Amino acid sequence: MGMSQVYGPADETESLATIDRALELGVTFLDTADVYGLGHNEELVGRAIAGRRDGVVLATKFGIVRRADDNNFRAINGRPDYVRGACDASLQRLGVDHIDLYYQHRADPNVPIEETVGAMAELVAAGKVRHLGLSEAAGDTIRRAHAVHPISALQSEWSLWSRDIEEDALPAARELGVGIVPYSPLGRGMLTGQIRSADDLSRGDFRRGTPRFDGENFSRNLEVVERVRTIATEKGVTPGQLALAWAQAQGDDVVPIPGTKRRTYLEENVAALDVQLNPDDLAELEAVASTNAVAGSRTADMTWVAGTTPAQTASN
Repeated sequence: MGMSQVYGPADETESLATIDRALELGVTFLDTADVYGLGHNEELVGRAIAGRRDGVVLATKFGIVRRADDNNFRAINGRPDYVRGACDASLQRLGVDHIDLYYQHRADPNVPIEETVGAMAELVAAGKVRHLGLSEAAGDTIRRAHAVHPISALQSEWSLWSRDIEEDALPAARELGVGIVPYSPLGRGMLTGQIRSADDLSRGDFRRGTPRFDGENFSRNLEVVERVRTIATEKGVTPGQLALAWAQAQGDDVVPIPGTKRRTYLEENVAALDVQLNPDDLAELEAVASTNAVAGSRTADMTWVAGTTPAQTASN
């Protein structure tokens, strides 16, 4: 996502080089979405994997609707006809004949999950999609979806910085054998220890408008990051590597997807695989980054998700 939107200016040359280096290092799971850069990111990933499709597990998403002519327009669409059209468009942008893992990006409150997943199941039957996933879905939604067609993965925010998933969605996923794909496992960059103030974020960076990066919340959260940094220093690793090692240590069913735009940070992230955490390490991290340690909600206003259709959102 960060290669195409919200985390400041894009650098396509470095982005392609970063994906290329990831494949060299044995990173084979690439995650994108049709809404990232309004299709730009899927096209970018498609160019990056051209000629080596078989060596990649490719995931993309549908369901969040935005418009190029109105940056404030946002809606959710889970209607079956939209699902089918969105998949065909993603296949074309990616330049592939199938998607390995196809997620519903957010559940549509106006369309029963059974209808949306039913349409997704048709894509599997047609050979366009191999496996189905959900993103940011609640436990009941996961169970209802899984009853229609097996759900292979749940992608939700999960890190030392964000523990919401542990209350409801994680138990449901594990009950059904659904794999967990934590996004933002570096706490939207905060857990790297590189962000010391809001001024470190570029003007177009979306984090400037989120509660955890604002005012007193930011100051309190910086204290949590400093405690994580201290533990990392004691282990001889970077704070980001420690955060990724924590995510990896949550179970064999967990595959975190740290986003990065640069090869330097990519290589640091991959090196986190060599970091081993013992029970004492995990207990110490739990003590400094418990479920209520971080101040502020993890996202800005999301009321646009609930109870609106694209048409209603456009008219508001």
